Amino acid sequence: TINTMVDQLSSFAAEVTRVAREVGSEGRLGGQAEVEGVSGTWKRLTENVNELAGNLTSQVRAIAEVASAVAEGDLTRSITVEASGEVAELKDNINAMVGSLRETTQANQEQDWLKSSLAHISGLMQGHRDLSVVAELVMEDLTPLVSAQYGAFYLAEDTPAGTELRLVGSYGRPAGVDGHDRFTLGESLVGQAARSRRVITAEGVPGEYIGISSGLGKATPGGLIVLPIAVEDQVLGVIELASFTPFTSIHRDFLERLAEALGVNVNTILANARTDELLEESQRLTGELQARSEELQVQQEELQRSNAELEDKAKLLASQNRDIEGKNLQIEQARQELEDRAQQLSLASKYKSEFLANMSHELRTPLNSLLILAQLLAQNPSRNLTPKQVEYAGIIHSAGSDLLQLINDILDLSKVEAGKMDINLEQVPLRGLLDYIEVTFRPMTTQKGLSFAIASASRVPSELVTDDARLRQVLRNLISNAIKFTERGGIELCIEPAGEEEVPAGVHRDGPVVAFRVKDTGIGIAAQHLETIFGAFQQADGTTSRKYGGTGLGLSISREIAHLLGGALTAQSTPGRGSTFTLYLPAARADLLDQTTADEQGMPVPGEVTSALSGNRELSAPAEQAPGQAQPRRLLVIEERQRGLLSLVAESAVGLEGSPGASDHHGHVEVITTVGAQEAAAALAAEPFHCVVLELDMAEGQAGAFLDAMDGDEALRHVPVLAHSSRQLGADREQALRARAAGRPLEVLGSLDELRERIALHLSAEQPGDVVALVRGEESRQPRLDTLDEQLQGCTVLVVDDDARNLYAITGILELHGMRVLHAEDGRKGIECLKAHPEIDLILMDVMMPEMDGYAATAQIRQMPEYVDLPVIAVTAKAMPGDRDKSLASGASDYVTKPVDANDLVACIRRWLKEQ
Repeated sequence: TINTMVDQLSSFAAEVTRVAREVGSEGRLGGQAEVEGVSGTWKRLTENVNELAGNLTSQVRAIAEVASAVAEGDLTRSITVEASGEVAELKDNINAMVGSLRETTQANQEQDWLKSSLAHISGLMQGHRDLSVVAELVMEDLTPLVSAQYGAFYLAEDTPAGTELRLVGSYGRPAGVDGHDRFTLGESLVGQAARSRRVITAEGVPGEYIGISSGLGKATPGGLIVLPIAVEDQVLGVIELASFTPFTSIHRDFLERLAEALGVNVNTILANARTDELLEESQRLTGELQARSEELQVQQEELQRSNAELEDKAKLLASQNRDIEGKNLQIEQARQELEDRAQQLSLASKYKSEFLANMSHELRTPLNSLLILAQLLAQNPSRNLTPKQVEYAGIIHSAGSDLLQLINDILDLSKVEAGKMDINLEQVPLRGLLDYIEVTFRPMTTQKGLSFAIASASRVPSELVTDDARLRQVLRNLISNAIKFTERGGIELCIEPAGEEEVPAGVHRDGPVVAFRVKDTGIGIAAQHLETIFGAFQQADGTTSRKYGGTGLGLSISREIAHLLGGALTAQSTPGRGSTFTLYLPAARADLLDQTTADEQGMPVPGEVTSALSGNRELSAPAEQAPGQAQPRRLLVIEERQRGLLSLVAESAVGLEGSPGASDHHGHVEVITTVGAQEAAAALAAEPFHCVVLELDMAEGQAGAFLDAMDGDEALRHVPVLAHSSRQLGADREQALRARAAGRPLEVLGSLDELRERIALHLSAEQPGDVVALVRGEESRQPRLDTLDEQLQGCTVLVVDDDARNLYAITGILELHGMRVLHAEDGRKGIECLKAHPEIDLILMDVMMPEMDGYAATAQIRQMPEYVDLPVIAVTAKAMPGDRDKSLASGASDYVTKPVDANDLVACIRRWLKEQ
């Protein structure tokens, strides 16, 4: 028994030792002690040892399994085996460690998701400038990213009613949803979130609030969040999201951070859009400035002289030829020759313009003194000249006026050649033209003993569309030449349709062409001279011993005018038998007529005026007027000589440049000049007149006799009479005129400027006598000359002129009116005189002077503060285009061309001194 017990004890000890060694020393778990044949206490002891080993094995294996799972990243496991004591404490510590790792890992994952999601949404918006596109992209990615099933993006807009939120992008928005696309601040949760700038969340949304639907069905969202998008307290938009489940905290945190990022990005896009708008506006303004600059450049180029334009074109042509045909020597030589010729032509044109300007000045300067002194002598203010001496002075003034007309002809030719002569198209009745020719040249041919006939074919149009004044100028030149070179026989003017085969090249053929043939039986022209006579300053007989005078300008100007009118001028002649000059004109210029009609529709233009001056009378009855056609207005000028001073005043009032009284509905204005009362009475008896201009200074009481004749005819008592006198009227004569004015329209005028204004005013009236007569009060009983003397008495005038003759003439005029006159020979001395005499009231400044010219002197005077408003009147013989503008630009107050009219000069001085 003892041996059995010893054996059992030894077996038990060996098993226990083995199990302890495997578990304790070798680390092998799961071992069990197996002792055969034991029972009782030994069996229980063996079971206890096995239970101990089993418990230890299960605990260690559970701990190892969780540790392995944690090591592999599985943080969802925990130790659940039963343990106690230190093993239980170890289990709890390990479980706590795993929980802490799980929370940390989840937090890190959430942060990683949050950052990556923010970066993803921000990346979507990069490179986009359209907020609508950005809104759609954001909603397409943002809504599923936060597990939402509905999303809407509202953008803030400024409207006249205030800030509004407009829907620009959505996700999962049902069609026909019961909601608005626009909200004002504070309206609904969208507007409230924008106004408060706070995130609004809602859970447990009612079923009827909004539905999230798909193809399988529709359900109510469990959570709603509204996020404002703002930057620096400025609301830029609102995002609204809805989900089946409430939004998690990480989603809410993400959305709040996203709202800030969206605010920055949206603000950047808006700023870029504003920058683009400003850039476009800047580009537009730059384009407008560029366009305006180009317009100014074009205008500046258009104002350049023709020689500069020709030189530029020649240089451009030379440049093009050098680029394109540089390798062809022959063409290069031809191009070089063309350029040289163009430069020579430009230089010749420049020299010609300078010559004309200088010639105009040099001729007008002595002519100014001649006409002024002759006019002073003819007026005889001191009453110390005999009638014969006054007549001599009148002849001198008339000859000077003819010389001035010659100068004007030369300048007229310059205008034609420079392309500066304007053509004014109008309806020209042929009957009126023929009547004008008849009364103009019939007396001249009768005086010379020549026959004069006018023949018009029946097929000639009754009206022509052309420039009436230019046509008359050409016909005057042709008929005057015919009379001049014809000693026996006669002159004939034939108007007939031109045959197709005889019309020269260059004539416009839009319609019928009319031929005006002037035939004479004069000396004729040799064949070799038929073309040269049309050159400027050319005559068939150009020798110093020639019989017939003249400048040779008439035919040259006439041919150029014919070309401007779309026609041509030709000549045929046989020496000793006579000549035929033919003017071919189109009956109507369709190209210019269309342009004229367009101009008339675009703006009002002055009425066409027909001037019939140069001592001519029109005695034929007026042509029948078509229905609605305005009756012509006739102005009768009565003075002692043909084309006197009053004729020039009338011409300036109604003639060549248009007047306020010559509007379209007034029709033509015909100015007829007669010499003496008898001729004027015959003109009045032949046809009606709208107004009469009468020179009171005619000899032998002719003015009074004419007024008596008008007062004796009831039909003429309504015709207004504008009477002018350059002399002081006696008290008796003035009283007689005032008494006569009480019973008829009669005005006595002493100023030429006032006469010009009254002529224009009377011609603007609908009927003769419609203008109220100029009534002078009792204080105006003194003559006009006395009034001028009283106002100008004691005034100091500085005359700056290098020509002693002009100084003498102008000084005589000014001193006659009681003015004190100082003078200087050039601009520099004029300034010195002005500084030495601050009492100077006005300056008369010549332009062309040595040392310092009038332009520089005037400009320097204007730089002196004390003389900024001092009247400076430019009195110059420079009458070329642009001279007036240049004088006024230098600082001159007014501009008067030589030769000046004494009354006009005094009136101009009086006007400026009155303004001072």
